Amino acid sequence: MFAHLLLLLLSVASAFSPSASRNAPYVMRISCGARENVHTLPTNTLWFKDFAYTGGVPANATTPSFISPSLKTLRYFPLSEGPENCYIINRVPKRHYSVRVFFGLVKVPSFDSEPLFDVSVEGTQIYSLRSGWSNNDNEQVFVEALVFLKDGSVSLCFHSTGHGDPAILSIEILQVDDKAYNFGPKWDQGIILRTAKRVSCGAKKSKFDVDYSGDRWGGDRFWDSLHTFGQNSDHPLSVENSIKQASKSPNFYPEGLYQSALVSTDSQPDLEYSLDVDPNRNYSIWLHFAEIDQSVTGVGQRIFNILINGDIEFRDVDIVKMSGGLFTALVLNTTVAVNGRTLTITMQPTKGNHAIISAIEVFEVLLAESKTLSDEVRALQKLKSALGLPVRLGWNGDPCVPQQHPWSGADCLFDSSIRKWVIDGLGLDNQGLRGFLPTDISQLHHLQSINLSGNRIRGAIPPSLGSIAGLEILDLSYNSFNGSIPESLGQLTSLRKLSLNSNSLSGRVPSALGGRLLHRASFKCLCGIPGLRTCGPQLSVGAKIGIALGACVALLLLVICSICWCKRRENILRAQRIAAAREAPYAKARTHFTREVQMGRSRTAAENGPSLLS
Repeated sequence: MFAHLLLLLLSVASAFSPSASRNAPYVMRISCGARENVHTLPTNTLWFKDFAYTGGVPANATTPSFISPSLKTLRYFPLSEGPENCYIINRVPKRHYSVRVFFGLVKVPSFDSEPLFDVSVEGTQIYSLRSGWSNNDNEQVFVEALVFLKDGSVSLCFHSTGHGDPAILSIEILQVDDKAYNFGPKWDQGIILRTAKRVSCGAKKSKFDVDYSGDRWGGDRFWDSLHTFGQNSDHPLSVENSIKQASKSPNFYPEGLYQSALVSTDSQPDLEYSLDVDPNRNYSIWLHFAEIDQSVTGVGQRIFNILINGDIEFRDVDIVKMSGGLFTALVLNTTVAVNGRTLTITMQPTKGNHAIISAIEVFEVLLAESKTLSDEVRALQKLKSALGLPVRLGWNGDPCVPQQHPWSGADCLFDSSIRKWVIDGLGLDNQGLRGFLPTDISQLHHLQSINLSGNRIRGAIPPSLGSIAGLEILDLSYNSFNGSIPESLGQLTSLRKLSLNSNSLSGRVPSALGGRLLHRASFKCLCGIPGLRTCGPQLSVGAKIGIALGACVALLLLVICSICWCKRRENILRAQRIAAAREAPYAKARTHFTREVQMGRSRTAAENGPSLLS
């Protein structure tokens, strides 16, 4: 009876726990370069193969750290395939996610043992790998960021910097609570939090949330164990007591995180932790406490100030009072601007001789980049396909962001009225393009300049170019365009320069273009404006169609007549051969008769002798 009652109480408690009232979070784990789905021990974690997500080259992997997933393959991206390479993962629900990418090393001696490159998520650069990353067992072997996905997909791009080919071991997309790590009024869906450091103070070994049996809504965070802040400055403390108020919404921290701590000593009462950071950035700092020291039994026995780079951020912190009791979790958060390269957190006792801390999280606060207008991105992708753009140019991801890595040949302009980037220029001259110019180029409504000269682009000039109202420069010279110049180009009232020379164009030049066409060139097959030959009578489209149909009919009649004449001649010859065959016996008989008469006459003359004439 007692066991049944206990089970019932546990069931009721779990039903009202924060994580029991919701479905399981969305999880996508990808083993890069894998041809089949993979399960890893000890948790039997499922990793999906990455077929069809991206380009690049699959290869065997060397994992640089024991914290890296135990996967055997990776995918690397040679510079010959372009400076930007991306994973585009679709059908991801529009929510809040922890996105984590583990880096790897190609298991081939001839490869650069440690590539350095930049990483961006949804068009925002979040990280640049630093030399020596592969020799560490901490956050340097991966990059992690909290980001809102707003369009049902996620774009992860890797940008070459000339120091080896980017090599990616795995990708994780783990849903977290929509309010996770809400740091105050300036936090919204346009903010990205990149994990700079996450440490578990006094822990014996580094762990993930899953190793703590943490809630899946926590995003399976990695906690780097930190045994001490400095020699003789502190000592570790650990307990097995239960910790109250740990795994609660929205961050769902594991209870085990608060069962260890670092405590300052008599010789060094201040606890001080320093971290190297990038200067002139904002950092969100999350400090974790629980009073697990047996020497503290109530309120007012341990009080300390918390300083960030020498400035007091939290005054008179009393863990027992603020958390509500002993063995109860307390989380404090602040966001600060850091101008230098060091972030220093100091716990300074004001009552009692020692300070205590369980864990520290530091995030770099990034403002998510505004992306390029989606219609213009699609138009550029169609242009890339139609023109046969060389692989070396890349053109993957977003054309304009991150701003550190825009597409080569596409000029960007930020439109503040719609808070989007747009394309205002194309400069793809002398790139060996061999395709055709698609009509979709008119979707690039903000173009002011197009330079496609010096290529081998064929086909007609699309009339849709005339709908790009702001176009000022159009240079299509030295290509293989044919056909006539579209009348719609005459509608480009802003056009200052038009270069169409060295193509195979013919026909009448639209009168609205005037002399702007004749830019240091001659056009033997064009006519209709001063400086060119006079055009002959111009036929309407209907007349041209009529002439074409008439020519087809005449050709058909000619073919029919030729066939009839051939058939008639063949019949005549056949009749002559038949007639000749029928007359052959009679002709032979007549020939014999004539020959016999002649021979008879000859014999009579011979017998009688020559006749005598008087």
